[in-house]
Amino acid sequence: MTLDVTPMPAGSVTAWDHEADVVIAGYGIAGAAAAVEASRAGADVLVLERTGSWGGAAAMAGGFVYLGGGTALQKACGFDDSVENMAAFLNVAMGPGADEERIADYCAGSVAHYDWLVDCGVPFKAEFFAEPGWEPMGEQGLMYSGGENSYPFNSIAAPVPRGHVPQMSDKKQGEASAGYMLMKPLVETAEAAGARALYDVRVQCLIVDSDGRVVGLRARRYGADMTVRARTGVVLATGSFAYNDSMVARYAPRIAGRPAASVEQHDGQAIQMAQALGADLAHMDATEVAIFIDPQQLVRGILVNGRGQRYVPEDTYPGRVGQLTLYHQDNTAYLIIDGDAQEEAMASLSPQLMMRPPTWVCETVAELEAEIGLAPGSLQATVAAYNKGAALGEDPLLHKKPQWLRPIGSPVGAIDLRESTGGFTLGGLRTTLDAEVLHVNGKPIAGLFAAGRSAAGLAAWGYASGISLGDGSFYGRRAGRAASGAAK
Repeated sequence: MTLDVTPMPAGSVTAWDHEADVVIAGYGIAGAAAAVEASRAGADVLVLERTGSWGGAAAMAGGFVYLGGGTALQKACGFDDSVENMAAFLNVAMGPGADEERIADYCAGSVAHYDWLVDCGVPFKAEFFAEPGWEPMGEQGLMYSGGENSYPFNSIAAPVPRGHVPQMSDKKQGEASAGYMLMKPLVETAEAAGARALYDVRVQCLIVDSDGRVVGLRARRYGADMTVRARTGVVLATGSFAYNDSMVARYAPRIAGRPAASVEQHDGQAIQMAQALGADLAHMDATEVAIFIDPQQLVRGILVNGRGQRYVPEDTYPGRVGQLTLYHQDNTAYLIIDGDAQEEAMASLSPQLMMRPPTWVCETVAELEAEIGLAPGSLQATVAAYNKGAALGEDPLLHKKPQWLRPIGSPVGAIDLRESTGGFTLGGLRTTLDAEVLHVNGKPIAGLFAAGRSAAGLAAWGYASGISLGDGSFYGRRAGRAASGAAK
């Protein structure tokens, strides 16, 4: 059902169904962080959540929070980091169009943000997970989550892991991950500070005073319309537009039909509500793209495109592999891996969730090349060049780390990774560093704030696992303080 996002004049409201100082739409990571800070600032806070419970996409996620600059967890695991080093990485890794001012702001506040999470009760185990993977298999609290230790990033900034993962026992990758242990303490902290919540509420449009200030929301609950007054500010935190087919087709068509790592409530409603007031947008075409194969397999083989050529170091961040595959290789890739490497990967600690069997298996590369349908000699030349360097412990073409270099032997297989990508949108409302939503004229829209994937955050045309939960919680806090009036 499409809801009318046309702003509603406050003068037409005869009676408010609910009131609070700060009204927050969405009880995911950004909404929870906003609720904590606004409540701690002394505001009366009401959170409106579309589903029957708090959590959003964050509660279902791997739980990575991208933090650095020298957090207590980094130090406990034996890693030295600095604000400057973290910013040097993010300014490149977040892709073309990344906001250097926002990155500098985030990096400068990163250590304090980690301490804030711990103060809210989020547990982190001081143990480093060194294996390739989508997330730690156990309760380890720190791992590389953005390719910091792979080329080209390891030539730009000193490699330091910044994927901070809440401690959680009995994890089941893809079913029960550490995002729950990030959300639960934040919601409990918000409630302890006095925040209230209403569930099964779907926001519909903003309510605006005669001077243009946002003073509330109209929503629907159990089929009935309701109005909610916000005395000091409204915070939009309802997630991305990954499940709005028309918006994806308009802004990010390359991931149309393949949403991943998102929830169906991410329908872009909050973005459109603010657009109807003249809100500006940023990075609406930017996406995170996952490639559906286990990193334990990726690092042990070579990834080739439809021309039989390598195009990315296989030991880098899988999200970077996914982006380059979808956007620059026509979503066509084949992982070439020999029998020994496949057996090693299958025997690793990975939970087999994304382990893929070979699509073709042959005795020689020439036979495999023909089976796949690649141009004669193309794959043979690629494997010969790779094997020559691997025998010497080097990869002059793409600089894969020596620990993963081993000549490809026989039998040799290929895993067909065509159409094996999916992603979610990164763009959203343009905001100030205090999470104020900006009008297309460049000025803040009075009374309106946004954070999380409803807003354009740190990522532009790049990504690292933990950025969404990181900037969602960081700027969610800013939104809560600013909406309560405490930031002024």
